[in-house]
Formats: sequence, C-alpha cells, structure tokens
Amino acid sequence: MIEAINKQVMHSYPGMVALVTVSHEEGENIMSAGWHSYISYEPPIYGVAIGRERHTYQLLKKSGKFAINFLPYENANFIQQSGVYSGSEVDKFQQGEMGFEKGLATNSPILHDAYIAYECEVIDRNTYGDHDWFVGNIVQFYRDSEKFLENGLPNFEKLSIPLYLGRSTYTCVDKHSKFDTHHITEIK
Repeated sequence: MIEAINKQVMHSYPGMVALVTVSHEEGENIMSAGWHSYISYEPPIYGVAIGRERHTYQLLKKSGKFAINFLPYENANFIQQSGVYSGSEVDKFQQGEMGFEKGLATNSPILHDAYIAYECEVIDRNTYGDHDWFVGNIVQFYRDSEKFLENGLPNFEKLSIPLYLGRSTYTCVDKHSKFDTHHITEIK
C-alpha cells in the first residue's frame, strides 16, 4: 500500500531518452536528456530541460538552435555515454563512433543512426530549479521511414526503442513486447 514518506522521490522513468545536438562556432556537441517533451502539435514545438552546468547549455544558449535525435536500442551504450562525459573534455561523436550530417535548417547534427530527429529554433527559455527549459519551434523533421508502419506506429520488426529505467539501466520495446489496443466505447 502507498504511504507518505519524509524524503524526496523522483520517479519519471521508464522513459525515452532524447539526444540533444547543437552546433556553434566552438564545434558540435551531444548530450542525453531524460526530461523532454513535445509541447504543441500545431505549430510543432518541442522542449528539453538542460542543467546550467552542462557544456551543451552554453552552446545552445549561444546558438539558439538544437536538434532532438532518437536512437534505437542498439545504441543504448552511446546514449548513456552522451550523458556521462562532457563535450568540453571529449569529442563524444568520435569517441562513440557516431556519424552525423549537418541539419538542413539549423546546422545541428542529425545522427546517422537516428530513426526520428527534429531541428528546433529556440523561442523561449525558462529557469526551473537546477535546470533551464529550452523551447523550440520544430523547423525540420527527419524520419527513417522503413522503421515505421503505414499507420505511423513503429515497425518493431525493424526497430527496438530504448527505455531508460534509471541508474544507467535500459530496457527496450521491441517485437517481443506485449501490445494491447484499447478501443473505448461511448458510455450511455
């Protein structure tokens, strides 16, 4: 049974981890972000929380542009490394052997292995506790179409999606996962 406790509990996982990429005069960088969200469908707007001590924070603040990339489960080790190491000390792309192309709209890195990516231009930034929430208009979309079905859902015969559980631990949603569709009928 659930009960009141006298300490802080943070529970927002399992969840997808986004890879935030940014390009500025100082170079390219990438970081893992567990706190991110689609905010608006029309117009398309995305947000991500970034700690002010992060190297990505400074680059993003200067450039005003970023990309959100989602990688398959096979890249979970790279996702984890991107959140542990600092781009001010190491080239995470080179270290993780992750290729990319410069985005069409923002010049932000779009990862070769991504199955979905969004390029964003910052429209707002607010401070909440120890993180800033960067909000961006999505100005360019990317999708690996072979990883999706005609109805827009992932094709789990060709894609395994990583879910972060916490404490450097990942699991995946893949063709072996259980899926149920719930059709709600009108209450009379």
